[in-house]
Amino acid sequence: MKQVITPYLSFNGQARAALEKYKEIFGGDLEQLKTYGEADFPTPPGADDLLIHGRLKVGELVIMVSDAAPGRDVTVGGNVSLVLEFESDEEITNAYEALSKNGSVFMELQDTFWGAKYAKVRDEFGITWDLNYQKQA
Repeated sequence: MKQVITPYLSFNGQARAALEKYKEIFGGDLEQLKTYGEADFPTPPGADDLLIHGRLKVGELVIMVSDAAPGRDVTVGGNVSLVLEFESDEEITNAYEALSKNGSVFMELQDTFWGAKYAKVRDEFGITWDLNYQKQA
């Protein structure tokens, strides 16, 4: 596993504006901006222009963001999760099984449209984790 934890911020339609504001404040580059409508993913009605994923990279710091799909509003204060990047299928599978035990699964461990194996879970202590293994092309 890479030794970095990345904050992932969720918004109710303000993800792009937040990224632009953070870029203005911290500098860096906006990366991987993709809307629900652009993703190879079932798009909920009214979500075409919302960000399904975006990143601000400032040196070694990465902040990831997305907008909640319509009907799945986030609560301010509960809109932060932690991203763990893995280096193997075995590592992500083991972490997924351990973190989801006695917790809640929001997205099962699966292959994704961005070329990664991914899952989203809340552990038994109420911490939400985004688990990502970016497969090599």
